[in-house]
Amino acid sequence: MKVLGYTQAHMLDAFNLQWTELPDPIPTGRDLLVEVKAIGLNPIDYKIRSRRSGIDGQPVILGWDAAGIVRANGNEATHFKVGDEVFYSGDLNRAGSYATRQLVDERLVALKPKNHSFAEAAALPLTSLTAYEMLFEKMRLLGSDRRTVLIIGGAGGVGSQAIQWLKLKTPMTVIVTTSRPESQQWVTSLGADYVVSHQSFVADIRALGIQFVDCIFSTTHSGQHWSNMAEIIAPFGEIGLIDDADGLDISIFKRKAVSLHWELMFTKSMFGYRLESQGKILSEVKDLIESGRMRATANRVLNGLTVENLRAGHTMLEQHTNIGKVVVLLSSNGQ
Repeated sequence: MKVLGYTQAHMLDAFNLQWTELPDPIPTGRDLLVEVKAIGLNPIDYKIRSRRSGIDGQPVILGWDAAGIVRANGNEATHFKVGDEVFYSGDLNRAGSYATRQLVDERLVALKPKNHSFAEAAALPLTSLTAYEMLFEKMRLLGSDRRTVLIIGGAGGVGSQAIQWLKLKTPMTVIVTTSRPESQQWVTSLGADYVVSHQSFVADIRALGIQFVDCIFSTTHSGQHWSNMAEIIAPFGEIGLIDDADGLDISIFKRKAVSLHWELMFTKSMFGYRLESQGKILSEVKDLIESGRMRATANRVLNGLTVENLRAGHTMLEQHTNIGKVVVLLSSNGQ
């Protein structure tokens, strides 16, 4: 198989992914061997690129969103057959999807929506899982309570899926922060009830007649919004984070008795914890997509798994210029 990898951690200005030929991996146990057809790009890709180096000269292979075709099964893998079209996000501690072939545990996998292309499907797994686990497994927002949820960074991949999950499964009032007119149009089309500014969301929310929000899901730049979150969160409210919060003072939330939640969708695969739940969540995504109740969030498709396309994709991610998800569609020969 062919992979695009690197051996030394590096920053964007020294982007150094290179083609390498490796033997096709052989699936054992509950693994599937998947022929990768499309990959979704995520911030975790450039974060790992800047921190992780290869071991013993082996390349680091990034990429934790993919759609493709099952080509072989491990001896204990029974959920899928050869030829099935699937999508998944995979395991942070295994080789990623910047490759023509990839091994993935079948419990993390679901059948691809029949009415969506590989590119559309590859945009969905990581963001859908992250949003679902935060909203429904951590904050436990399922139910009939009419609470108010603020999503910071609603036009990104995770924010886009969080809006859809909330409007599909709860009666919550969803308020979303954006910074550009095109972002405002995007989140409104996904179902956001109100759109406010990144820079002035406290004043904007108060202008709606809402004194406090019950829950905040901060998907990006949490440090910049830390004090404003403490101001707008309700007493006994809940805050969810997925980005890094190094050096931030959580004591500012104590006087309101706020609960703080962390979400990392790779925790389950890294620790062997409830792996099958991610396959079930993605199966629900498939059903919602096929019924037309959920829409894909791929807004930029780059044709061809090339160094140039991946550099362009990483640039968009690091500069936070894209709405929704960036997807790379592999060509027939993998390059």
